[in-house]
Amino acid sequence: MTAGNAQNLEVSAEDRLRADFYNFLGLLLSGPPDQMLLDQVAGLTGDGTDLGQAIQSMVRVAKVTKPAAAEREFNVLFIGLGRGELLPYGSYYLTGFLNEKPLAQLRNDMAVRGITRAQNVFEPEDNIASLMEMMAGMIVGRFGAPATVEDQKAFWNKHIGPWATHFYSDLEAAEASVLYASVGTAGRVFMEIEREAFRMTAV
Repeated sequence: MTAGNAQNLEVSAEDRLRADFYNFLGLLLSGPPDQMLLDQVAGLTGDGTDLGQAIQSMVRVAKVTKPAAAEREFNVLFIGLGRGELLPYGSYYLTGFLNEKPLAQLRNDMAVRGITRAQNVFEPEDNIASLMEMMAGMIVGRFGAPATVEDQKAFWNKHIGPWATHFYSDLEAAEASVLYASVGTAGRVFMEIEREAFRMTAV
């Protein structure tokens, strides 16, 4: 995703960490990880929280995963012959079909926020990786001023909340998932944390 002037004004340390984790998930889901990204995953540290435990699980798997194995796993999960084991698109999860009304609604909301698809990205915008990247960008102000909590909540509730947890659960349980099973757990736990945080935010 691309945008105009980035403004990093008044973004709290907590929000930067949220944005970093959204970006991290987006990176892992946008293509197979190379050795550098696997090393970054292996270098993370978790704590005793559910998310910390999920991160520790990712660390353990990343340490023993080679790029070729990660690429095979990614291809079976998301590309496959004709299609992968999972279809990581909002329209598919919400309607059972690709390129449906949820994608059109997302494109409208992107236009309002000045978010455009990067030239080298050919996936529909409701791909889970793109949505993770959009949330990160909104939080830190990559598309103009940092989004208010209310705006983040509205976007999340409309385009991510209704299906992302289900997708991450499917990723955890997918037959081909090894490294990505741990990514699925981390994503699911993070979505649950975000849902609860937004629920506690007065509109």
